[in-house]
Amino acid sequence: WGVPVETVSYDRVVFTTSVDPTKRLSFRELAAQLSATGGPVMGRGNVDGDVLRRGGAPGLHIADVELDPETGKVTVLRYTAVQDVGRAVHPGNVEGQIKGGVAQGIGWALYEGCFYGEDGQLLNPTLLDNKLPTAMDIPVVEPVIVEVPDPVHPYGVRGAGETPIVPVAGAIANALYRITGRRMERLPMTPAYVLERMGVI
Repeated sequence: WGVPVETVSYDRVVFTTSVDPTKRLSFRELAAQLSATGGPVMGRGNVDGDVLRRGGAPGLHIADVELDPETGKVTVLRYTAVQDVGRAVHPGNVEGQIKGGVAQGIGWALYEGCFYGEDGQLLNPTLLDNKLPTAMDIPVVEPVIVEVPDPVHPYGVRGAGETPIVPVAGAIANALYRITGRRMERLPMTPAYVLERMGVI
């Protein structure tokens, strides 16, 4: 608006300015403008290729899913997580870490999310308002441990708990793409969202 910042106020619904009372902007409109700043990103840097070979925890994840085309409900039938853990000091614990990461990733992919109203207020602020996956929602998770020791760690270990969370949403979204021919573009992939992407609603 080109007005001094001290003249701008927010009353939980809309931004206004005392300079021109006709100017009004909702939180949603402001956020949309901020995310559309655009323009090229320029930069310069150097990367030591040897650093790229160290650290990190590569993996391959495969989700077998079933989709009910009438309700949009996605069921993960089986999940395979091939994970390079460096060195599995205690393989049983590492398998548990991989399974836990996949379970959390399924929650992020299909159930958990923050939903906001038109006024910018969070609509689901408590755990009672969020669906979290239960034991009934988590399929058989088949962890496959790959051991390529990390040369920069004294024991050669790599991340095994947090790392498997990351690929889950992509694996499920790619499985849904194979079923529907439509890319899922946001999380969580709720039944309503899946039906929307399929053009049903």
